[in-house]
Amino acid sequence: MTDDDLRDGWRQMSRQRELALGEAGEACTTQGSGEPKRANGSGTRRQWKELMELVATHGNLVQAMQRVCRNQGSPGIDGMTVDELPGYWNRNAETLRAQLLAGSYEPQPVRRVAIPKSGGGERELGIPTVVDRLVQQAILQVLGPRFDRHFSAHSFGFRPRRSAVQAVTQAQRYVRAGFDWVVDVDLERFFDRVNHDVLMERLARRIEDRRMLRIIRRFLEAGIMANGVVIDREEGTPQGGPLSPLLANVMLDDVDKALEARGHRFVRYADDCNVYVRSERAGARVMAALQRELARLRLCINEAKSAVDRPWNRSFLGFSFSEQQTRRRASARSLDRLKTRIRELTNRNRGVSFDQVLRDVKTYLTGWMIYFRPCEVREPRIVIDCWIRDRLRLYQLRLWRHPERIYFQLLAMGADKRQAAITARLTKRWWHATHTAGIQVGMPELYFQQRKLPSIKW
Repeated sequence: MTDDDLRDGWRQMSRQRELALGEAGEACTTQGSGEPKRANGSGTRRQWKELMELVATHGNLVQAMQRVCRNQGSPGIDGMTVDELPGYWNRNAETLRAQLLAGSYEPQPVRRVAIPKSGGGERELGIPTVVDRLVQQAILQVLGPRFDRHFSAHSFGFRPRRSAVQAVTQAQRYVRAGFDWVVDVDLERFFDRVNHDVLMERLARRIEDRRMLRIIRRFLEAGIMANGVVIDREEGTPQGGPLSPLLANVMLDDVDKALEARGHRFVRYADDCNVYVRSERAGARVMAALQRELARLRLCINEAKSAVDRPWNRSFLGFSFSEQQTRRRASARSLDRLKTRIRELTNRNRGVSFDQVLRDVKTYLTGWMIYFRPCEVREPRIVIDCWIRDRLRLYQLRLWRHPERIYFQLLAMGADKRQAAITARLTKRWWHATHTAGIQVGMPELYFQQRKLPSIKW
């Protein structure tokens, strides 16, 4: 073998290695906002130009369909349910793939649904059809990993392997480090006010596949069906579609980069952003800078919900901090929402059995505990935990209703005659009756433990 043969073989091996690294570059992830490691930029550039081929692969679309079916959700304006989606896919798979590859796919208007907000008022959701959700999910599976590695390490919302608890924990570290003033920024109706031109310009910085850009634009401009009438949409990305969270992060990534360039310590989760500084004066300067940065994105701050304040006076993702030792706790608003929901579930006018009420309370408390498990302050939760059991005792007493029935039921549950009689006489003072010895002995803490009611006193 000659030296020329060796050199040619070496060049061929090097070329194959570079191509392999270029193709693998899109799958790798990096910490923070750093650039991905890649040996050949042309391979990466080609993937940004041929994204629709990746979206339209059979495997990617099947995975997206399975994800949509697993997430369930309400039907869109065409009435098709997620259970009907596999059958639709079997009949129309090739047609759908051809439309995506040609860039001719046309989404349908979304169905408008209003849900109550925890702080009052309503939040409008846009429910796409299940086929549109399938296409959005397929696009998300391709774009998500490619955009995510460029996002800031300070961004925690709607990203893989990141959570609200991680965001709160990072905020706690800043406060404990002495940055005990917070610039608490909430954007006014963010998802309803995203400017389409501004968002598309940011997407076009990386996406070179014009078909992809056209389809995303069509999703943004799809109308809203309300009371049988389609309303054109000139701004906003409706909450309810799989693609909206990614688009929100793309839109606000410039804000993250601007804060990073200034060396600020901050945490952002979707449109909630907290910047931690050492003084109120510094907080005022940061607030003014954020207003200018957001104005460039044609967004504005919700003045009523934003402020420069101490962290223990503010709520972030349902959490707050104690003034001493900066321990995590459920915010006062979160505890109020908990009590409001328990009142709804134990309302005497529900007309359901005690067992059903107990099941509903258990389900709600289980979810609440999973989210707020990182709380470190117990005191308010101990009081509310006792109050929840009293609400359940109250519901049971009202179901029994008549003094005679209350008396005999309590006797059967272990109360003595005197205790049962005192409780039975208080049918006009129900809340007072729940604190008498009769019902407390008949339905003690052990009773609820045996029924597997979760306790929030951990």
